[in-house]
Amino acid sequence: MIPEELPEIIPEEMRGVAAKISAGERVTNEEGEALFRSKDIALLGILAGVVRRRFNGDRVYFNRNFHIEPTNICIHNCRFCSYRKPAGSPGSWDYTPDQIMDIVKSFDNKPVTEVHIVGGVHPAHDLHYYGKILSMIKAHRPGIHIKAFTAVELDYMIKKGGLTLEEGLAELKKYGLDSIPGGGAEIFDEVIRREICDDKSSSEKWLKIHEVAHRTGLPSNATILYGHIENYGHRIDHLDRLRRLQDKTGGFNAFIPLKFRKSNNPMEKQGEVSLIEDMKNYAVSRIFLDNFPHIKAYWPALGRSSTQLSLSFGVDDVDGTIDDTTKIYSMAGAEDQRPAMDTSEISALIRGAGYTPVERDTLYNVVREW
Repeated sequence: MIPEELPEIIPEEMRGVAAKISAGERVTNEEGEALFRSKDIALLGILAGVVRRRFNGDRVYFNRNFHIEPTNICIHNCRFCSYRKPAGSPGSWDYTPDQIMDIVKSFDNKPVTEVHIVGGVHPAHDLHYYGKILSMIKAHRPGIHIKAFTAVELDYMIKKGGLTLEEGLAELKKYGLDSIPGGGAEIFDEVIRREICDDKSSSEKWLKIHEVAHRTGLPSNATILYGHIENYGHRIDHLDRLRRLQDKTGGFNAFIPLKFRKSNNPMEKQGEVSLIEDMKNYAVSRIFLDNFPHIKAYWPALGRSSTQLSLSFGVDDVDGTIDDTTKIYSMAGAEDQRPAMDTSEISALIRGAGYTPVERDTLYNVVREW
């Protein structure tokens, strides 16, 4: 609940929506845009805190995970991307299955619970190619949770494998897929999408893939790419489409706002939004997505100090240990060029903001309270 003394200092135009949030009522799209337009960042943090405590109390989650990025060769050429390289160019890679297994085996003596696999959409690889890799991982380490392949990757590999969406996701689940990440959503507005990632899978297809995944028993996450050429209306439209799908399936675990980083891509001159805008985006996301149990700050993208601050703006998850296994944001200019934190560092970051660190598995089952 909102402290009793606050209504007197809440601007009159915000009192109605503040009362709805306090009562656990759903805010409308128009109210969501009004929250974005508010200049009272402290109030947004308070309101987001009301919602995050309703879901998660003072707990902040993390896990022990590592990433595998099989390739940065990609059929798409998104304007915001600093990661993609043409085949054969300096800086490109395409790991063989044996090389991927070498990465997996390097974690044999570490208590990781999740491997996160995403990369470029390679023109030659279908779902059976990747499915066999999943099977190899499960055979070597049966207990690890495999969270793999954005909807954009899935769209291509399933088509290339000659299967329907339903058949392809079911087949990948048999191979060992446990859940799917939220990447590739970018921004759902079709006009903006045509400007920044015209040849990518459509917003309709992204949503459809996640809907079918949920029906197949594959939970997922969701993302937004913010801070480029979109406006508040585009952000709320994006959140609204996710909220409506979650009403329908209940299959999303977490929402992860991803900040546009400007280095080494064609949108470099666009610049980056401020820290205040970052915190506003977390707060409004937490308030608006009243059916998402978790809001995650992906610390390799946001940076450690900003991630710590985000915990006061509705965030209850900071992702995981990573162990310097991802290049996607370091190539775009993020401050952590070799992203890795051990459990003591993550716990200290969380406790430093006044919250309780909780180690989780991918599905938010508690492993240990720190």
